[in-house]
Amino acid sequence: MDRVLRWMEKEKIPENAAILDIGTGNGVLLVELAKSGYTNLTGIDYSAASVELARSILRAENIPNVELKEMDFLSCSGELSCFDLCIDKGTFDAISLNPANTEEGKTCYVQALRGALKEDGLFVITSCNWTKEQLLQMFSQGFGFVKELPTPCFQFGGKTGNSVTAIIFKRLH
Repeated sequence: MDRVLRWMEKEKIPENAAILDIGTGNGVLLVELAKSGYTNLTGIDYSAASVELARSILRAENIPNVELKEMDFLSCSGELSCFDLCIDKGTFDAISLNPANTEEGKTCYVQALRGALKEDGLFVITSCNWTKEQLLQMFSQGFGFVKELPTPCFQFGGKTGNSVTAIIFKRLH
């Protein structure tokens, strides 16, 4: 979360940019975005309990005017659009590793993301399951690579790797 916020500040993402938190969970990212001055925030989660928890945390932090929706990102065709920035911090991991419909879930996710982002909109994904190369392949249709954010490294068996991957993509035409 901190690395994404630092990147947003460095890139001068406007404070009024329309930002979607995909799989908001407890809403902590929305809290941090609001505290950083961002004003056009939406969080979605398929879990009613998560949405209610996020609402209560936002109230406790005295952060009004954040839109929260109980919504399954894979089934939201047409309901989300025109976002400048979409942020995912684990939702794609959960969807893409679901043994019941892995390929279908990944395809639906990419389609929903294209629909949610405006043209040239940015997508920030943080994954603890996929490498940079794998994410580049999975988002090769309709998205262009912008940047990889630095993440912690480790070494094991003579190989160096990252414990998490954070990539910025841009929605193409």
